Amino acid sequence: MRSNTLHRTWKPFLWIAMVFFTFNLGYSQSVSEEKMGNLSFMIGEWIGTSSIFQKDSIVKVPAYEKVAYKLDKNIITIDLKSQSLQLHTVIHYDEKEGSYYYTPYSKGRGGKKYKGIYQDGKFIVAFSQSKRIVFGLTEEGHFIEYGEQLKNGEWQKYFEDILQKAP
Repeated sequence: MRSNTLHRTWKPFLWIAMVFFTFNLGYSQSVSEEKMGNLSFMIGEWIGTSSIFQKDSIVKVPAYEKVAYKLDKNIITIDLKSQSLQLHTVIHYDEKEGSYYYTPYSKGRGGKKYKGIYQDGKFIVAFSQSKRIVFGLTEEGHFIEYGEQLKNGEWQKYFEDILQKAP
């Protein structure tokens, strides 16, 4: 008789705990999904031109990027190939820290994590207070990626990739 009473006493608490756990699990997944979904504009295979701004000239080279969701949309990978650079990058959202992270890898260089933010339809990664990279879309729907350096209080581009969806 006592075990039956105990069972009836604990049953509502177990039910509440189970509902609370399920709600938190669903909320946790939806936050990450929402944050990674903000970056869906980047997804695709892109081809175009990378422009490198030097002191008195602009060097232009063909560029190709494949941007894809991986691991059930928990990460995004970017594979960039051009004559001047090959880069593999991983982007993820850390729910505990409430931040995006951008981790680039290149030949002979391991990855270092940099914080990123999603703001006004753009993904912005700060390498330092004076250097950043910005990802977005042009008015025509082309993928644009550019690097900027802060000089004399103004952001100046040091490279720009403008890419169209690959056929």
